[in-house]
Amino acid sequence: MEKELKTITFTVIENGTRIPIVTRHGSYPNLMYLLKEELQLESFGECGGVGRCATCVVKTKGITGNSALKERNEPATLSKLGFEEAAIRLSCQIYITADLNGAEITVLEI
Repeated sequence: MEKELKTITFTVIENGTRIPIVTRHGSYPNLMYLLKEELQLESFGECGGVGRCATCVVKTKGITGNSALKERNEPATLSKLGFEEAAIRLSCQIYITADLNGAEITVLEI
């Protein structure tokens, strides 16, 4: 299973600090869980990853493939908060795949 062994490297910006992240495909259920654990973010992802509370909003740059698509509850949830920009995402809706390799993720304060 070569896909599962592939290293994924991306950068997270949180409160102006750039944090390099190195992980593996599928190491977390989604980006929200990775950010909560790796960065110890309080009040982040309060709904548990169902795409409704918008407490895990991030701005993305460089995400590719299917991970760049907004699906499920994400567009409606973001629209209610006035976010229409394609780069604004719910981290709970982004899976840990090679699509994140080289990306830059900025944690937004809501």
